This record gives sequence, structure tokens and C-alpha cells, in this order.
Amino acid sequence: MTPGGPGWSKKYGTLDEISAKIAGKEVSPVELTTEALDRIAQQDGDLNSFQLVLADRALAAARQAEQEILSGNYRGPLHGVPVAVKDLMAMKGTITTAGSKIFANNLTDYDGTGVIRLQEAGAIIVGKTRMSEFAYSPGSNNAHYGPTRNPANPEFDTGGSSSGSGAAVAAGLVYGALGTDTGGSIRIPSALCGLVGLKPTFGRLSLYGATTLSWSLDHLGPMTRTVQDNALLLSALEGYDPRDIRSRPVAPVKVDWQRDINGLRVGVLSNPEFLATPEAIEAWHIGLAELQKAGAELFEVPMADFDILRSLNGALLGLEASAFHQPYLSSRMDEYGEFPRQRLLAAYAYAPNAFVLVEQVRQAIRQRFVGLFQQIDLFSTPTMPAKAPPLGTPAPVTFTGPFNFLGWPAATVPVGCTADGLPLGLQLVGRAWDEATVLRAAYAIETGLETN
Repeated sequence: MTPGGPGWSKKYGTLDEISAKIAGKEVSPVELTTEALDRIAQQDGDLNSFQLVLADRALAAARQAEQEILSGNYRGPLHGVPVAVKDLMAMKGTITTAGSKIFANNLTDYDGTGVIRLQEAGAIIVGKTRMSEFAYSPGSNNAHYGPTRNPANPEFDTGGSSSGSGAAVAAGLVYGALGTDTGGSIRIPSALCGLVGLKPTFGRLSLYGATTLSWSLDHLGPMTRTVQDNALLLSALEGYDPRDIRSRPVAPVKVDWQRDINGLRVGVLSNPEFLATPEAIEAWHIGLAELQKAGAELFEVPMADFDILRSLNGALLGLEASAFHQPYLSSRMDEYGEFPRQRLLAAYAYAPNAFVLVEQVRQAIRQRFVGLFQQIDLFSTPTMPAKAPPLGTPAPVTFTGPFNFLGWPAATVPVGCTADGLPLGLQLVGRAWDEATVLRAAYAIETGLETN
């Protein structure tokens, strides 16, 4: 086990670093965008991380950004920075496939809120990334567009469903990307590709314009190479949106990077060896040790029914996804890949009152976690129970799915690589709306590992 994040993921620098160079007029947005497009052209034939590359549009946006910056109209840290969005985000004038054959000709005539806010921040969207079909797989497997290769080792999977976003950021094709997370689809590829991925509190980021998988479990979030990069993307994306009734008018996230975590109480899942491999546990312990060195206090939290939470998340996901897909299943079932089709059809086996029962249990579990978080500030697990699986193989959602069900913020931060160079991550879960503490603790791990 090698401690720390994979160095190859930072080969082209970080968003924060390149932003400072743009602001200081040391590099130009046109130059950066051209380089990003060149890297995509050279590498993505093997990686398969992009569904659509928007070269002409990106270069036009880069020229505009460059002119604005030279004229003194600097919009902020994303201005002129090449990024990507998952191909379930509506973007005017583009096909939004959601990784499916059914939406292969779905020309979008409007921009989703995530796209709008990136554009308003001056970011350069160079393309839309691959994903598992309708985001309904924790792997990159896609019967229509093929799997996405892990930049750490092309024989292994990125995880899903935000597979292309994970590969594109880790390979240095872009400086950050948008993903969505319904059972772990930001955190899984982030962990397996050696990135920082954040699933914010449900309702913090608008989902307007994002193709639905599960109405009450879907979350939009950033995928980046560092914790501070993640906070920069989050800052551009957040804010109340009346077009999405799930959106909440809450205060923005403000992280005090100088503040230490001395005395922070971190609950850690007891007996995780029953759910994860020794490698995953060892990597997790490396990250926990950095929290302790930074002054955090660790408390074991028994949770014998943890796997039941994952099952409940899967049940609710199936119920909501099958409701959304019912019209398409009725008329175009043969156009689904086998994996999502089987999962959607299986949901029809649930009892008619299953949705109500699951929601009742959900509220009880939330109250249980409210009580738990009166004693702790954060909760931690390994992000993944094992290293990346072979290419095209779905990854387990053992540790990620429960926190979609809860709706509270959860992030993964790289903490080590296996002997064969495959990344592993540590997951941090915070109270509702307390992304700041999650990011601050993740930053303590990241900086501690870099120092060591």
C-alpha cells in the first residue's frame, strides 16, 4: 500500500494553480483550451471518457474569456478553465443522451442550471462525458457506447455512473467535471480514479436540466484533483434555484482553510473488515491516522445494519427510477441495455405500498443519524470495499448508497494506492448543510499525506 493520492492525477496541475496563472495573465484561456482539446484527441480514443467534444464552442468561449480578462473583467477562479459535464446535463444545442440509445437524438434546446452556472463563472466546457446508461450502474459498463478505462490502469474500470468525468479529470484532460450521485456515482469513480468527489446535501445544488434517475436520491456535485479545487467548483454551482423544487435557499459553503481540526469528533465504522478487503481497510486507516495527527478524535460507531441502509437506498432508487422510465419501458424496452433493463423491471416486483414503507423507514433513519451526530461531527468509512474491478464490471455501493438515502453531504478523498497502482479513498460524511467541515477534514488528510 502506497499512502497518498496518485501523483499522475496532478500531472497537469490543479484548478487552483491554473486559475492563479490565468488571473496573473501567465497563461491564456485559449492556450489552455487548445491544450485540453489536444490531450482529448490524443488520449480519449483509448480512455473513452467523452461522449461529445465541443471543440469549436469551447475555443470560442476561451477567446471570449481571454478578451474579458485582458479587459479587466475577471469573473473569478473558474474563468478560462477547461472543464466537462456529465452527458445527462442539458446543454443548449447539444445531444443529451444520458448514456442511452433511447435519447441518442435528444437535441436539447436549453441549458441546465449546472451548465448555466459554470458558464456564468467563465468556465470553458470542452465536452460532455461518458456515463453508464441512464446513470443506473456503479460501473462504466454501457451496452451502447462501451466502457471507460481507468487512467491508473486501462485494464480496470473507473466505476460509475460518472465514469467519463472521473477518467477525464484524473487523466488531466480537464481541471474539473460535473457528476451526479444517486448511490455513489460521484464518489465511486472519484475514489477509483484517485480524485476528490463531493455529494453535497440534497437540495444544495439544483438538478434542473439533469436527466432523472431517482427524484429524491439524485445529487449533482463536483469531481476534482484536490479538495480546494472541489470547493471552487462547488462555490460556482451552489445557490437557490426556483426551477427545481428540491432546491433550498441555504447559506453558501465557506471553508476556513487555515482553521485546524483539533478536537473534531469523527465516528468511524466499527468492524468494516466484514465489508471490505484488507487493502481498502489499510488505506482507510492511513487517512484516519492523518486526521488524528491533525488533532481529530476518533470514536468507533457500531452499525450492524449498515448493509441494510444500502439495500433500502437500492429499493427506493428502483421504485423511483421505474416510475420515471415506465413510458419508455412500455414502448422501447428493447432499446435498453440488459443491465439497466433488468434492474428497472425488477423494481416492479415491489409491493404496491413499498414506497410509503421505505419513506417511513427513511425518516426514522434520519432521526437516528441526527442523534448520532449530537455525539460526533463527522462519520467515516472506506469509500470503496475494494480496488477498481476489471474493465466493464460494476463496482459495489456498500459504503456510498446509504448516504444518498440519508441526503447528507459525503465526500471521498484519496488516501493510497494498491501495490499495482490502483487508488483507494476515504469517505467523510457530515451533518446536513455542513459541507465545510467535510471539506476541511478532507483537506487535513490531503495536506497531511502530501507533507509525509
